[in-house]
Amino acid sequence: MTNSLALVSDAGHMLTHLFALLVSLFALFFASRPPTERKTYGFYRLEILAALFNGITLFMISVWIFYEAYHRFVHPETISSGKMFIVACIGLVANLVCAYILKGGGHEHEHGHSLNVRAAFLHMLGDTLSSVGVIAGAVIIYYTNWVIVDPIVSVMLCVLILIWSYKLTMESVDILLEATPKGINIDEVTASIKQISGIDDAHDIHIWTITSGMFAMSGHIDTKDMLISETTMLSKEINRILGEKFKIGHTVIQFGCECKVNNTHNEHNHT
Repeated sequence: MTNSLALVSDAGHMLTHLFALLVSLFALFFASRPPTERKTYGFYRLEILAALFNGITLFMISVWIFYEAYHRFVHPETISSGKMFIVACIGLVANLVCAYILKGGGHEHEHGHSLNVRAAFLHMLGDTLSSVGVIAGAVIIYYTNWVIVDPIVSVMLCVLILIWSYKLTMESVDILLEATPKGINIDEVTASIKQISGIDDAHDIHIWTITSGMFAMSGHIDTKDMLISETTMLSKEINRILGEKFKIGHTVIQFGCECKVNNTHNEHNHT
């Protein structure tokens, strides 16, 4: 109707983001299911896979827009700026309503910030900015007849979308690779554990993200020679500190006593 690449790009984003929202809903539904014998962590990672899919989709759309914009730069086309303005305004209202619902509806779940819902919110936020850019382009074209503004607006929007898609994809990949969560320093975690009375050393510390805002840790803790019941108390204190200071809610701790190992070794050598 308008022959506007910027408007087509905006409409394409909205259609793709509708699909992305459905994927997000699907992932959150499965994430709420209880663990099974084969999937002991449940289905939390589906959320991350959906977020990764969203990021890759944004990237592919941006590449297509760049390609189309190139042809518009080489061969400018006439644009119906009036219709372009009206449709963009309708899209802006729809995007504002959706973005408000996603933000106000709570992008926090029981385990913290949801990367997947954040992805959906960023989709809608990107659409909102796209609509604003299209409206501004329509006004400029209407008063100046500079049709080259249309592909320019498309390229500007694509640069922002590429940045968002890159960050979203990298965050998803980091979680899938079980990288140490941002904001958590392993040396600081180790130092906090070693300050607990009765603990000699903490090593082989691994911290990863199960899903957005849900952190886990495993590690070896060397203690004084003590009863098993006393290590239970140490475990509770470790979990308390990790939960309060670092938001780590799931731990796997292996206790050991280096001094006991050394004594047994020395006795064996003496014999």
